[in-house]
Amino acid sequence: MRILSKKKSSIWLVLSFVLLGATANPTFSETEKEKDIEKLLEVSGILSQLTYMEDTLMNSLSMMISGSFPKVPDEFWKEFNQLIGEKDMDELINRVIPVYDKHMSHETVKKLIEMFETPFWEEWKKKMPEISREAGVVGSQWGKEISQSPAFNKKLEELIKKHELEKINKKE
Repeated sequence: MRILSKKKSSIWLVLSFVLLGATANPTFSETEKEKDIEKLLEVSGILSQLTYMEDTLMNSLSMMISGSFPKVPDEFWKEFNQLIGEKDMDELINRVIPVYDKHMSHETVKKLIEMFETPFWEEWKKKMPEISREAGVVGSQWGKEISQSPAFNKKLEELIKKHELEKINKKE
């Protein structure tokens, strides 16, 4: 019994050293890295890009509503535009941070913060949201034109016939 007790003590001693070593280790904790990722999102202008995702979602939903309900009072739209709040955007940020965490080392995040805090990037950060919005509109228009193009639709119809999609999806 005494030998078992000594083994338990030895195990606890080793475990204590391991835990002490892990906490005293100068490597960065995830929470420090996560805080730095959030700072990176802010200083790089990406945080303001996330509001673009909100705008895109709300625009899509408003088009669906307008298509279903041609008469919508102004008061509805005022309330509609408040459906997504700061808490929701915080949730989006909390979902984006692990993506950066997965793909970037803490050192890379810190170097990017350093880079984005230089005056050189100020113009980029200010203009990037508007550039993205305009590029998104151009991309949406392009997609609409392609999808309405007779040449594209002819190719799509030929592809559907070639692979017999109507036949294999026929309801019986």
